[in-house]
Amino acid sequence: MAELMLKGQVKTPFHRLTFGIMFGYTCMFIGLMTPASLILTLKVMEIDPDGYTTSYGLVAAVGAFFALIGNPIGGAVSDRTNIAFGRRRTWILFGPLLGCASLLWIGMASSVWKVMIGWCVAQLFFNFGMAAYTALIPDQVEEEKRGTVSGLLGLALPIGIAIGMVLMMSMPNAATFTKWLIVSIIGIVGPVISLFFIQEGKIEISKVEKQKISFGEKMSKIYPSPRRHPMFSWAFVSKFLLMMGYFSNLYFTVMFVDRLGLTQAEATQSVGTISLLGLAATAIASVLGGMLSDKVKKQKPFLYGSSIVIFFGLLILAFFPSIPAVIIAGTILGLGLGCFSSVDMALVTRVLPNKDDTAKDFGLMNVANALPQSIVPAIAPLLLGIGGWTFFFLALSVCVILAIFALKPLPEVGEHIGEGGPILSEGK
Repeated sequence: MAELMLKGQVKTPFHRLTFGIMFGYTCMFIGLMTPASLILTLKVMEIDPDGYTTSYGLVAAVGAFFALIGNPIGGAVSDRTNIAFGRRRTWILFGPLLGCASLLWIGMASSVWKVMIGWCVAQLFFNFGMAAYTALIPDQVEEEKRGTVSGLLGLALPIGIAIGMVLMMSMPNAATFTKWLIVSIIGIVGPVISLFFIQEGKIEISKVEKQKISFGEKMSKIYPSPRRHPMFSWAFVSKFLLMMGYFSNLYFTVMFVDRLGLTQAEATQSVGTISLLGLAATAIASVLGGMLSDKVKKQKPFLYGSSIVIFFGLLILAFFPSIPAVIIAGTILGLGLGCFSSVDMALVTRVLPNKDDTAKDFGLMNVANALPQSIVPAIAPLLLGIGGWTFFFLALSVCVILAIFALKPLPEVGEHIGEGGPILSEGK
């Protein structure tokens, strides 16, 4: 059995590479997440004013499925695109280019099925670009610096959303197509500019003989065995459940119009305000939480605290249907996310099964972020049909409560992981 070996990988200077990735990645998120957070909802409302809660849920859910398959497929295609322009640079260009072309299609669409097709294609190819950007980290960044770059990339999503919301707030009366055109331009221009900073070239690929392994071992290469590495699975489950509660904010635009009776312009202003306040809360809680965690040498209290904070925010959303309450709750959700993010990566690093698979296993943890973005829009129409907005937020709050129980088996700082679970280290 043969295994591929790579030689001749070009290395971009660290600061230049970091800037190129961050700039292009953030611009790409402006192109993708501004529609996902706001203008896609408004577009569906224009086309289907009577059934938009169901129509938007369908469009978002099907599109998110293509996002999920787009990342691994895009990564595999990128790995095999060995040309002088570069494996990653090729799809940093063509992924966002095709994704932004699809956004323009959506901007001109006149029916829900056209919006759905455009959104599926956009999700697919934007994720080709994301896979290419993130692959640059194991390709070109030394192992001891990968955590720094990964942490910076974690800021690209909230920064991209915040910038997109500011743009939309500054042009509430602009034509629909103009909004789609602007985010499309940003979504492709940013990655193109980043290519001037990122160096890459054709590599030499050779094959070496590899020892045959069993099917179970092959599967463990994809996802670590829950029996042998239960802490990794508990970390995955707890993160997934917590993000189910946090991504209730994907339905804020629908809620403002359907539940609170706002116009599209008013909903835009409100969602933009929440995004900015949430970003500030996330940044402050993440920085202060990380510093405090290092000082007290504990992480689990911050994980429990983030769950309680997000749970409290969901209760406000469930029982207090007013604009000020939603803005407060949205800020609280951002605070909870920041509290979680402050120790999340440090915790995951301690439960990784194999240091040789760090990049792959970190990628698996990112699925815990992506799946709720698919599932929440998919189940929202069902939950709303059962018990309205109160039931919707209460159901998601149950996920957050379950996350607290999933956090319990995880090791604290100073514990190592034995076969039966966390064990206190000697001298602690």
